[in-house]
Amino acid sequence: MSQTTITLLFLLFAVVSFILEKIPLGLTATIVALGLNLTNVLTVKETFAGYVNSNVILCVGMFVVGQALFETGMANKIGGIVTKFAKSEKILIIAIMLIVGIMSGFLSNTGTAAVLIPVVCGIADESGYSRSRLLMPLVFAAALGGNLSIIGAPGNLMGVNALEELGLSTSFFMYAPIGIPMLICGIIYFIVIGCRLLPDKKVITEDAPEQTKDFSNVPKWKQAMSLIVLILVILAMIFEDKIGIKIQVSACLGAVILVLAGVISEKEALKSIDLKVVLLFGGSLALASALEKTGAGTLIADKIVGIMGSNPSPIVLLLVIFVVTCVLTNFMSNTATTALMVPIAVSLAESLNADPRAVVIATVIAGSCAYATPIGMPANTMVVGVGGYKFKDYVKSGLPLILVSFVLCMILLPILYPFYP
Repeated sequence: MSQTTITLLFLLFAVVSFILEKIPLGLTATIVALGLNLTNVLTVKETFAGYVNSNVILCVGMFVVGQALFETGMANKIGGIVTKFAKSEKILIIAIMLIVGIMSGFLSNTGTAAVLIPVVCGIADESGYSRSRLLMPLVFAAALGGNLSIIGAPGNLMGVNALEELGLSTSFFMYAPIGIPMLICGIIYFIVIGCRLLPDKKVITEDAPEQTKDFSNVPKWKQAMSLIVLILVILAMIFEDKIGIKIQVSACLGAVILVLAGVISEKEALKSIDLKVVLLFGGSLALASALEKTGAGTLIADKIVGIMGSNPSPIVLLLVIFVVTCVLTNFMSNTATTALMVPIAVSLAESLNADPRAVVIATVIAGSCAYATPIGMPANTMVVGVGGYKFKDYVKSGLPLILVSFVLCMILLPILYPFYP
């Protein structure tokens, strides 16, 4: 059996396993990486290179920096600002989506949603608004906000890594030119159209999430320091070239300072590191390496280009990659979807001799468009019970938002990142 065939079989196994999730995502990626080594497709060095990749280190550092904000209660304080906007339902939706969107641009999407769900439930119960009309905008804003920076979601870093390996420059706000308009349009969508599609359901109190944790005993200096360190780390990442410190080093420095200062304990810091993401990232990079090394990625790209006809337009390619990624991400993990699709997107762009930036960014953005099902992302699942949602509620409110995101990407990406600059 050729190495190309072996790689394609492991890719098929990964796709099926990611969709069914009978095996944990991180374990699936590890099985693939080890399998590629045992079948001599990859060397030991190539197999484990992904696990010590600089972007994995960045992910680990930001897990700790972000967790400090959650552990000290500072995230709750920031989220509590929404209570000041409870004058009308539409104003409240705007406030929720803005705050959640901005927070999730620099913190964990899932963590931000988990912290603010009880806050929003409390506001809804006190003010008489229906939870089901506030929680869906909240979780969708968490996904939209993840596109504001390269640290907004783990999948973002996979796109960054792919471009860096091609020798292309990246920046901290690489996704922002698309992410900011998407967040703004997402808010406008919910105010103009989405609010009519949101269900109005009465939810039994027993389904309420845990009450907001009491942070009254946390010293004020810890809360302040967690925010200051996060801001300094983000500024260091933005001005990476000027200060001469790599973003991975800035993230790790921030994490070390927070632990040394006692803002977050070593135990809490280690617990905050999501090993599932680390294993998924490392294993997926091994698969991406095999797809490139064996030519399997090029083979898939050639087949897709062949289906699209001779000399296909890059716009058609962009459309195909967005639609395929979007469909997958609504039925499997966002990160897993992005991990699978990014190397294929790169091969597709290279087969047309086009600049891969637009295609890679489209893949990452599409990977975050998991609005149409309750299983598309963890935050969606979190609010099923507390919001009293049915599957059709996600389809009804989420599909139009996916369409809005799709149209925006099709318009902006070719302008901002020309295929043939």
